Amino acid sequence: MKCVFVDRDGTLIRHRPYLADPANVELLPSVADGLTEFVSAGCKLFLHSNQSGIGRGYFSQSDALACNEEMLRQIGLGPQLFAGVCMCPETPDQAVIYRKPSPKYALEIIAKYGITRHDICYLGDNSSDMLTARNLGCLGVALSTGVHDLRQMLQQSGFGDGFPVFDNFMDAAKHVLSHFRHQNAAR
Repeated sequence: MKCVFVDRDGTLIRHRPYLADPANVELLPSVADGLTEFVSAGCKLFLHSNQSGIGRGYFSQSDALACNEEMLRQIGLGPQLFAGVCMCPETPDQAVIYRKPSPKYALEIIAKYGITRHDICYLGDNSSDMLTARNLGCLGVALSTGVHDLRQMLQQSGFGDGFPVFDNFMDAAKHVLSHFRHQNAAR
């Protein structure tokens, strides 16, 4: 079994700081098609999103979940698309439990499903997503959606060319699936 952990804001939907209103949810291009590819390949999908606006009191967990529901409606693959969802309310100055780059959520999934880190990919638009992949020791694939220069951000974080960066979700999904196929062939 292969598992893909995806970020929400800037990866699946347009990044809007402290998104709390479902009316502002806008699915990014090729996301529904890329997620369909993952599902067709038998991957389990997990949503792992830092939502410090909850911890800062800007919006509630219910507001964040309502945005997730709207995102799922726009994706059109059903309300149970994700095998698990982790919305991390911690702020950057609070003790880290699930907030990326903590690998805690993925480690719980590894234990639950009896898989290894090699069965996992983290897909996201921020260096924290790639740090999570590095901390876990799994594949990390970056998606540059224009919010910031992710290639430069990764260079400045000392990652160099350690993570492939794609400009659209479908190309990233194809890369992940190709990696998983090659991995399976090598076993």
